[in-house]
Amino acid sequence: MAKKIRAAVIGVGIGKYHIEGYQSCPDVDLVAVCDIREDAAQETACKYGIPHVFTDHRKMMAAAEVDCVSICVPNKFHAPLAIDCLNAGAHVLSEKPLARTAREGAKMIEAAEKAGKILMVQFNNRFRPESQLLKQYIDAGTLGNIYFARCGWIRRNGIPGWGSWFTNKEVAGGGPLIDLAVHMLDLTMWFMGNPEPEMVMASTYSVFGPKMEALGPWGTPNKAGVFDVEDMAVAMIKFANGATIALEASWASRCKREWVYSTMMGDRAGASLERVFAVDGEDDTAVDTLEVFAQQFGHPVNEQLLFPADPAMGRHTAVRHFVDCVLTGNAPLSPGTDGLRIMRILDAAYKSAETGKAVTVK
Repeated sequence: MAKKIRAAVIGVGIGKYHIEGYQSCPDVDLVAVCDIREDAAQETACKYGIPHVFTDHRKMMAAAEVDCVSICVPNKFHAPLAIDCLNAGAHVLSEKPLARTAREGAKMIEAAEKAGKILMVQFNNRFRPESQLLKQYIDAGTLGNIYFARCGWIRRNGIPGWGSWFTNKEVAGGGPLIDLAVHMLDLTMWFMGNPEPEMVMASTYSVFGPKMEALGPWGTPNKAGVFDVEDMAVAMIKFANGATIALEASWASRCKREWVYSTMMGDRAGASLERVFAVDGEDDTAVDTLEVFAQQFGHPVNEQLLFPADPAMGRHTAVRHFVDCVLTGNAPLSPGTDGLRIMRILDAAYKSAETGKAVTVK
């Protein structure tokens, strides 16, 4: 019998999806969890039957003989933890975004290349069944050349953990632009073949957060904390191949309901992938749809595509894909370099919002 991969998860919040993903893999032994909150780590280890608990990732890497690690911690710590784990000889699956900035992300890429290890970003939306289905249509040429897209993630009442790390720029790097938009921007660019970004024009707004309004059900609020990030952002991104993406993201806005979408226009057909919530943040109220818009014999023809439901929204599938890449040595579907491309765009977007001018993506 082949030796099983030894996996560990750092951060037991969103890390629960990684834990469940690893435990669905027959070739993996999930041997350790690590969190600075020892009580949370112990509770998680007990719930999932994980043998070892740590509060220091360095001690875990030294003691647990780990082959691969998921990093599920606030954005500020993605780069230092990933670099430490890569240097210790482990493959790394990092939650999105790759880091707070492109500069930090580049150091992660460098460490992975130097160590000869895989660095994958948890862009779980690429692994949703409807995303995989639409990508097959696109790769088959159904849409033709995609020259324009709109994408975004907007919430009506969805500020996460007011005063926690989510709303602290030093820790998070920003607000919904780096928290939500990163998902749909990555997904849409992946649909479009990951074109090279060239120019960004963006604006950010902080309207409801400073007044402690429009709070969502995520995170733990801290009224003694700070809110120094945006609560809404919009951007226009121009690519070297001439394509354009219009992007929007909000935690708080006077919209009808929470709405997640990627809509593309090609020279043969268009497509729209949407998730609409009846209640902000309640996944079981969401309705997912996927449509293709074509023209036949001079008449509009709309096709609604059917796909299996995935309550985990691709998160478990992404972890299983990561494990397969570790086993086979294949390149991951969402490598760290794709995460770095997104960070270059977000850096430019924040700079554009600050200066009021279009910014070249460096």
